[in-house]
Amino acid sequence: MLRLIIALLCLPFCLAAQKSPRDELVQLAAAGNGVIRLDERTFDLLTSPNRDWSAAIQLTALNPQRRCGPCKEFGPSFQAVAKAWSTVNPEQRNNHFFASIDFDDAFQVFKKLGIMSAPVVHVYPATEGPYAKTTRNDPFKYDFSNGFEARPLAEQLSSHTPISIPYKDPINWTRVTSLISLIPIVALVFRFIRPVLQNRWVWAANTILLSTIMTSGYMFTRIRVGLRQGFQTQYGQEVQVVSLLYGVLAGSFVLLILGLQIYIWTADQFYHVLYPCFHVFRVKNRGYPFKLLF
Repeated sequence: MLRLIIALLCLPFCLAAQKSPRDELVQLAAAGNGVIRLDERTFDLLTSPNRDWSAAIQLTALNPQRRCGPCKEFGPSFQAVAKAWSTVNPEQRNNHFFASIDFDDAFQVFKKLGIMSAPVVHVYPATEGPYAKTTRNDPFKYDFSNGFEARPLAEQLSSHTPISIPYKDPINWTRVTSLISLIPIVALVFRFIRPVLQNRWVWAANTILLSTIMTSGYMFTRIRVGLRQGFQTQYGQEVQVVSLLYGVLAGSFVLLILGLQIYIWTADQFYHVLYPCFHVFRVKNRGYPFKLLF
């Protein structure tokens, strides 16, 4: 009789000490810095058919004897996304869990899931409650087509979490240092090329070159099929000749303007220079699409 009384007195304390599955998972996540380290028992607990939470589980093989290079490469990305999720307020955070299970800790789980390679990420959506998306216990498999980076992982997993994962890429100090170190180099180079950039003849030559390329049909044939037959009777090889002729014409006009200003050239001399170029266009058929006025 005394034992029965003692048992009845201890019953409330036993009931108070018993934790719910969610409370156990919350404690395991807090102990693992946002990632639950699973074994066979906790895997079954996390993926129980009747759950009102979702979970993203990394199945990996980090034992050096397994020689799983992708597992070591992907592990930090998964940890970073889980750490970002741990900053969410508890009302949302406790509705989704991040977990990791190693091959050596739960061989039977890998066998049951039929997983022969790692890493693999399975997402188990909630089957009950306000966040339930399905009543089936089948997981979604993460697509590694975007590589092992953390940002694509966070973006894809955000479609299965109560709210978006607040992941931000860490500052790439190596890139920042490289950019800063380039500043004096660029300043030094600019000091030497500044006179060239301020030279009007350089800009005149670039203008002529650009105009020649755009008006000779070169861009047209390159866009179409490269050095093949282009518009009507024009061929890719012919473009080079036409480009040269247009360059001579453009340069001649520039020299004419400068020459007349200092009385070096006359109009007749200029015509004799351009006549051979115009003659080339005369021998072309009348339907030539890039001919000049002559």
